[in-house]
Amino acid sequence: MTQTEPINTTSSTFEKVTPLVLQVLPSLVTGGVERGTVDVARALVQAGGKAFVASSGGIMTAELTRAGATHTKLPMDLKNPVSIFKNVRRLEMLIEQSGANIIHARSRAPAWSALYAARRTGVPFVTTFHGNYSSENFIKHAYNSVMARGDKVIAISEFIADQLSSRYGVEPEKIVTVPRGVDVANFDPQAVSGSRLIQLADQWRVPEDHRVILLPGRLTRWKGQTVLIEALSRLSNRAGIRCILVGSSQGRKHYVRELKNDIVRCGLQDMVHLAGECRDMPAAMLMADIVISASIEAEAFGRVIVEAQAMGRPVIASDHGAARETVAHGKTGWLVPPSDADALARMLEYVLSIDTSNRERVINSAMANVRKTYTREKMCGHTLQVYKTILDEFETK
Repeated sequence: MTQTEPINTTSSTFEKVTPLVLQVLPSLVTGGVERGTVDVARALVQAGGKAFVASSGGIMTAELTRAGATHTKLPMDLKNPVSIFKNVRRLEMLIEQSGANIIHARSRAPAWSALYAARRTGVPFVTTFHGNYSSENFIKHAYNSVMARGDKVIAISEFIADQLSSRYGVEPEKIVTVPRGVDVANFDPQAVSGSRLIQLADQWRVPEDHRVILLPGRLTRWKGQTVLIEALSRLSNRAGIRCILVGSSQGRKHYVRELKNDIVRCGLQDMVHLAGECRDMPAAMLMADIVISASIEAEAFGRVIVEAQAMGRPVIASDHGAARETVAHGKTGWLVPPSDADALARMLEYVLSIDTSNRERVINSAMANVRKTYTREKMCGHTLQVYKTILDEFETK
């Protein structure tokens, strides 16, 4: 079952039973899972439902509360079996106190607690399969499998939906593909002021006459920063180009040292800048002449790609995973073989050299596709439809 049409998110959506949804996730720090949780909670409240969230807390708790949701702080970030077992009872009590009639798990450790709490209380269990989880052994596969055990399982891309069927044997009628959504009011080139661009350019010391290559993503090997560095070293002409690697290292000091050593080895000290976290990604993307997603491993969705397209930036992405859904090669962006620095270098040179009309054609097609397919409103509407469907199904049992 795949939802493809937008739905109304007003209270008239819920004709039989009003969704009272408890979402569970490890924490409310900044990230795609957390952003989706807040967005869905807000949409649920606006549609006349009630939103509850259980997590260990974080900087997005205040935003969640402003959205009209109720947050309960529980140690959902703990992964040891004893804590997972204790969280079952905590969630049972929360379901009973709140009257929640759906529990929606968004991460594996909390999902194990939520699964048993749902079964003990008799409420429907929904999961969102967010990641391209590795399952190299039986134990890992078994741990991951909880995300495939929902009464409805939301896949964030067709790539993930295929994995649910092939790896975990989930019945097609239980799978609903709901791609992640972008806030197109925020990721809108017209909404970014010149002062924001100037401030960021000054902070990163980007000369006015330089073209910018941007790779957004936390500093971890599978995001492909080393591949991009190698590709940059193979460009026939590096003059007037600045590359910005944006993202937190999250404590990966050894990998940061490796990146810095690679930059020096390739003679790119004046070209490549490790910028750390950025609080204004729309401005960062608008500054870029090209946005790169060089992931070595397949992305489950790849939010950066869609955000860049929404900002009207040309995108080059690795040719695997969900990037094959969000990037139509030569039409809404370009794809290159993963881990292939030579291919990436050739594509960088091509995209940097294309004429304005071809560049605008690709940009306009990408922006139109995002607004048709990957908006926050569409994602929230489809998720609310999942809630409505599962409540209707349980009501008739």
